[in-house]
Amino acid sequence: MIDDVVAAIKAGQSAIMPTDTVYGLVATPYHEEPVRRLYRLKGRDDTQPTALLAADLDLLFECVPELRGRAGRIAAQLLPGPYTLIFPNPARRYRWLNGTTLEKIGVRVPALSGDAQVILDRVGAVAATSANLPGGPEPRTLAEVPEKLLARLPALDGGELPGVPSTVIDFTGPEPVVVREGAGDVRAALAIAG
Repeated sequence: MIDDVVAAIKAGQSAIMPTDTVYGLVATPYHEEPVRRLYRLKGRDDTQPTALLAADLDLLFECVPELRGRAGRIAAQLLPGPYTLIFPNPARRYRWLNGTTLEKIGVRVPALSGDAQVILDRVGAVAATSANLPGGPEPRTLAEVPEKLLARLPALDGGELPGVPSTVIDFTGPEPVVVREGAGDVRAALAIAG
């Protein structure tokens, strides 16, 4: 199943894979059309941002070279882990991931192991959103992914996951803003970032 998921992502299609938080609906982030298809599959409004998940910190910094200085230090201290960090995106990279805020980008390096890490290592990075339909519960198991998605896409079963999405923190302003409390410890993240 690893090969099927990797092949789909490399071919510009979507797939389903476990992360360190919930099951994700993923596609290559490097081109616009695969991300647009991912949005259509999920029924998600393309004005909403989607995170860039990288296999490791080195690749993240390759994908978004502007993540240096303060942003790079914060990323290096919190990732890999259950956080989505929003940083300035002055070059407006991956504009198809950024919704209406082209000058910001949400990034993740999940703490993975096993087959899920193998997939990310082979594709480098993915655009990822939870593998649910808008308003639906975050899938903790592959069986909780809506049949509408499972029937159409290759998927990797990673067993039961925590089922709580990543904590999202916006570091683009003078003070960090917690956008969503999730699996990552907010207090610890803000202390590190401070």
